[in-house]
Formats: sequence, C-alpha cells, structure tokens
Amino acid sequence: MKPKVIWSAQLSLVLLCALGLKAFYSSATADDLLWILAPTTALVELLSGQRFEFESYAGYMSSDHRFVIAVPCAGVNFLITAFLMLALRRLWRGRFQPVSWSFLPVTVMLAYVVTLPANTTRIWFALGRRADTAWVTWLTNNQLHRLEGIVIYFLFLMLLFVLTERFETAKPRSFALASLFPLSIYYAITLGIPLLNGSYRRGTAFWEHSAFVLVLPLLVILPLLLQQIVSANLRSAVSRSSEW
Repeated sequence: MKPKVIWSAQLSLVLLCALGLKAFYSSATADDLLWILAPTTALVELLSGQRFEFESYAGYMSSDHRFVIAVPCAGVNFLITAFLMLALRRLWRGRFQPVSWSFLPVTVMLAYVVTLPANTTRIWFALGRRADTAWVTWLTNNQLHRLEGIVIYFLFLMLLFVLTERFETAKPRSFALASLFPLSIYYAITLGIPLLNGSYRRGTAFWEHSAFVLVLPLLVILPLLLQQIVSANLRSAVSRSSEW
C-alpha cells in the first residue's frame, strides 16, 4: 500500500476517533463517564480533603451537598483537544509518510493521563473559590468558572506540547512559531465546532464565551513569549560582550 494512502487512513482514523468521542460525550450521562469522573474525583478528594459520593445519572456529590462533579466537569473536551494536538502533530511531522500504528493508542493514553490532573486542578480551584470570592466581585460565578477552565486547560495543553517538543525534537522551534499549533487546535475545538453546530444562535451568551476563549489563551502565551524574547536578548548581549 502506498505511504500516502496509509498516512491518509491514519489521519482519517484520528479525526473519526475525535468525532466519535465528541458525539458520545454530547449525550453521555455520569454513569457513562465513570472511566474519567471516578479517577478525577479520587484526585480531587486527595487534594481537597472533601468526600464525594456517586449518585447515578447525577455525578459525584460532595458530603455537604453543595458541589457536584457532573458531566460538564468530566474534561472530555480537553481530552479530545489534547488527543488531536498530539496525534496531528505526530502525523504532520511525518509529512505524508505513515508512522507506526502504535502512535494511536499511545496518544490516547497520554492525552487521558494529562486530562486527569488538568481536570482535577480546575475542580480543585472551583472548590477553593467557594470559600473566598471577595477578590472577584467584578465577575459573575459563571464568568469565573469559565475563566478558570480556559486558563487551566490551556496551560496544561501548552505544557503538554512543550514537553513533547523537547522530548522528541533535538532542536525545538521558536516558541512563537510552535505555540501556533496548539493554539489553532484549541480554537478549532472550542470555537470552530460550536460555530458549526449553530451555537451562535444562543446570542449574547455564546459571544461572551467566545470572547473569553479567544482572548485568554493569548494572555497565557504573551508572558511566555516575552520571557523568551528577553532571554534571547540577554544571551545575545552576553555573547557580544564576550567577543569584546
């Protein structure tokens, strides 16, 4: 079989896996998502010291019945984003040359393993915020929840990308160039798919959410980019001074 045909089949399978998981998640109940809700809850309990009990079709309810880890807290959208980023990056590096089929289960497992701490961190922050909201009186609870989710998930996505770049690439690309790839994948999942689904018909709520999704990742990248620029300038200055 021609290499390009195999590569195309691998690309198609990656996209089908992502679409299949997205379709499954759109109608899944808490019972269907125990494979990700249960380990996430266990980690949240470990960090927070709170106890949660599973209630069928509802999720994991806290002992004080004030917080529930439900379907929207499963982090499946982040799992899909991380999987696509890793898998498409691997295929793109191949440039129409087929890679070992083992990359698919390895990528799935890596995305799953990273999703658990990312999701746990977001829920842990939400739990802590219940006790102290004085510093965020200018934002609603929904806006705060959205802000936490976007920033935490995107930070974990960037961390995953940077680590895989350094592990697999002897000479990593510049951060500004490299960051465009995970940013593009993130926007495609969080903005592109909702637009295709017609979520814009929700009106103001959708456009407010889109503004958060569009701006916050850029604010995450900007300090990292500035730090790299400053470091590069310092190295250049040191190099020039040594030549004198």
